[in-house]
Amino acid sequence: MQASRIEKPTMSNAWYFQSTQELEVLCKPQFQTLDSISHGSNLYIKSEPYFPLDSSSASGSCTTVFNSPNGHESRSPVTESCVTDDLNEFRHKLRQLETVMLSDLYEDAENGKLLGGNGIVELPDIEIWKEMVDGVVPKRDLKEVLIACANAVSNNDISTARFMISELQQMVSVAGEPIQRLGAYMLEGLVARLSCSGSSICKEPASDDLLSYTNILYEICPYFKFGYMSANGAIAEAMKDQNRVHIIDFQIGQGSQWIPLIQAFAARRGGPPHIRITGFDDSTSAHARGGGLHIVGKRLVRLARSFKVPFEFHAASVSVSEARVEHFRLRPGEALAVNFAFVLHRMADESVSTQNHRDRILRLVKSVKPKVVTLVEQESNTNTAAFYPRFLEALDYYNAMFESMDVSLPREHKKRINVEQFCLAKDVVNIIACEGDERVERHELLGKWKLRFAMAGFRPYPLSSVVNGTIKRLLKKYSERYRLEERDGGLYLGWMNRDLVASCAWK
Repeated sequence: MQASRIEKPTMSNAWYFQSTQELEVLCKPQFQTLDSISHGSNLYIKSEPYFPLDSSSASGSCTTVFNSPNGHESRSPVTESCVTDDLNEFRHKLRQLETVMLSDLYEDAENGKLLGGNGIVELPDIEIWKEMVDGVVPKRDLKEVLIACANAVSNNDISTARFMISELQQMVSVAGEPIQRLGAYMLEGLVARLSCSGSSICKEPASDDLLSYTNILYEICPYFKFGYMSANGAIAEAMKDQNRVHIIDFQIGQGSQWIPLIQAFAARRGGPPHIRITGFDDSTSAHARGGGLHIVGKRLVRLARSFKVPFEFHAASVSVSEARVEHFRLRPGEALAVNFAFVLHRMADESVSTQNHRDRILRLVKSVKPKVVTLVEQESNTNTAAFYPRFLEALDYYNAMFESMDVSLPREHKKRINVEQFCLAKDVVNIIACEGDERVERHELLGKWKLRFAMAGFRPYPLSSVVNGTIKRLLKKYSERYRLEERDGGLYLGWMNRDLVASCAWK
C-alpha cells in the first residue's frame, strides 16, 4: 500500500498511521526545534522566549507515524503493551481506520453499516478498533502526566520527556481548571529546563501593567494581607510606647504594607510617633515600577501628611545582598523594627554561595539590636531539594494556590489569567528550570527559618492575639476553606490542608 499520512484533528491524543511496515514518532507541538539537547535528540520548544502558554496550547497535536528505515517491524514505548498477538488482524483494523478517515462516509441506516468510497466498514469493527486504541492510550490524569514527565527529565530520559511534553500540550490551558492552568506553566518550566533557558525566558509586562496585576493579586488573595497584617501587629505591639520609630523594610515593593500601620499610629492614644522608613528593593523591581523607591516614598509621605503623622522616607542605594550597617542610617533614640516580608527566600545561602548572604543579613540585623524583627515567607520546601522532589513540592503548593484563586475570579477572567501569568508563572518556571545562583526562588519551611534565626542570636517574639482575630475575620470574607493556625510560635495561613504562608516575629 502506498504510504500515506492520515490525520484526524478532532481526536484528542490522536494516532495517525502512515505505514504498517514503518515506525517512528514525530511530535509536532507549537514549538521550534532545538539543536540536540542530549543523545542527539531534538526537542521542540515554544517560538517565543518565555510568555506563559495561552489557551491555544491546549489544541496542539502530537502526530504518531509508523515507519522504520530498514523496513522491519518495530515498537515504540507506547506500544509495548501488546494490543494483539495477531499482527495481520491489527493491520486489517488499521486499513479500516484508513478507510474511515480518508473516505467520504455516510451511514446506511437500514443495514447498520458505514459506506465509503473505498468500501464498507462495519460498525462493530469500528467499535472494536476504538477499544483497541483505548487500551493503547488510556486517558491519563494531568497531574500524573506532569509527574511522569518530570521523572523522565530527572532521569535524562529525553525521548520519554519529549513524548510526555507533546501529551501535556493537549491537556493544559490557562483558562481551565486549576491543575490545567498550573500545568501550562509547569510545562513551560520543564521545556525551559531541557533547553537550559530558564534564566532568560521570563518576560515582564510594562511597569503600569505589573503594578496593576500586583494590586489585583493583593485584592483577590489574602496571602499578602495576611503577612502584612501579622507583621504590622508585631511592630505595633513592640512600638506602642515609643516616640520615634525606624522601620527597615528589605522588600518594600509598592509600600502597601505600611498604609494601615501609618493609619493605626495616627489614631494612637497620645498621638502618633515620628516614623522613618528605610526601603530596600532589588533593581529589577525598581526598574519595572518606572520610578522605583522614590515614587513609593512620595506616596507614603503624602499619606502620612494626610493623617498628620510625622514621617520620613529613605531609599536604600544598594541591593539587599549588598546591605551594610551604614546603609541603615541609624539614629540615636529611635526604636528599630526590621521587616523581612517575602524576601529572605530570594537570598543565596550556604548551598549556593560561600558568602551565604541569607545568614549574613540575619547576623547584620542582630548586630544593630532591633526591638522587633518580622518574617513572612511562603511555607514551601524548595531550597536545597533536588529537581524531582522540588517539582513535586511546587506542584502541590501552587496547585493549592491556583485552586484558591478560583474563589475570587472566574477561570476565563482575563485579569486572573494576567495575574497568574505575570505574578506567579515566573516563580514556578524559576523553581523548575533553574539551578545554582540562577534559581532565586528558594523557599524554606518555618522550622528551618527558626533554626537560622536562632543561630543568628534571635529569640522568639510573641505575635498579637488581637491581630490574629482580625485576620480570621478577613479570611471569612474570602472563603471558608482558608484556615488560620497558630502553632510553635508561628502563624500559618492555609488553603484546606496545605499551609501556604507562615509568619513569625523575633527580637
